[in-house]
Amino acid sequence: MSAIRVEDLRKRYGDDEALRGISFEIEEGEVFGLLGPNGAGKTTTVEILEGYRKRDGGNVEVLGFDPQRAQREFRERIGVVLQSAEPWPNLTPHETLSLFAGYYPRPRDVGEVLDLVGLADKRNVRVKTLSGGQKRRLDLGVALVGDPQLVFLDEPTTGFDPAARRAAWGMIRSLRSLGKTVLLTTHYLDEAQQLADRVAVLREGQIVIMGAPSALTGGSLDAEIRFRRNGEQVVLRTDEPTRVLHELTAEALAAGEELEGLEVRRPTLEDVYLSLVQEEEP
Repeated sequence: MSAIRVEDLRKRYGDDEALRGISFEIEEGEVFGLLGPNGAGKTTTVEILEGYRKRDGGNVEVLGFDPQRAQREFRERIGVVLQSAEPWPNLTPHETLSLFAGYYPRPRDVGEVLDLVGLADKRNVRVKTLSGGQKRRLDLGVALVGDPQLVFLDEPTTGFDPAARRAAWGMIRSLRSLGKTVLLTTHYLDEAQQLADRVAVLREGQIVIMGAPSALTGGSLDAEIRFRRNGEQVVLRTDEPTRVLHELTAEALAAGEELEGLEVRRPTLEDVYLSLVQEEEP
């Protein structure tokens, strides 16, 4: 069953057509990644789905609602992490989450949410004393305290150190295990590859490719074989890595030689993404 259904979504700002008729669906319990360079239409798309911006054309259904009408019942069933937010500096994380929990009919336990976002040991300190990464964790806690069915995560790990990012990844995976639907926008391609069941790449207001990261990286670009010969680096690109590797190793064995520094590298989601967004650059 679809949590989000988008058909021919369009949005224009003056002469600029930000969204040019995009269509996609997100299934319940799915982590869906929305990728694209600045200006591609990611934020516009997400704001329309959240009910914060009106569309100019197309049909949108989120949890069975038209978000443009922004009914209270719809708001109670979604959680949002914005790109930037500024919590009240003189409240504590526990007070902040308790305040937001009061807006929902069946919120999650505040202590449980503090544990989930890694702020249990900061529960009673002032928000103004938190680091940037800790404030982003609090933003995440605010999005989760209402126990939403659908969570919008807009660049959720911006400002996190590597350890905090990994912890956040574990938390996002736990949302999937709880049956939550997650729409994730991120500039970290490894993040999308690790977390998303499917991704869509936006470029100039259009979806240029969509699918599972493994499917996109499996056949979109040639594999790369690297080794050293006579001290020089050799790089071969091929769509038949098994055959080429067999030929290289057979040749080396016949000559009684080693292929020094041999490695086979499959394209990553970042490689696919860059090839798509740079495709039409002069």
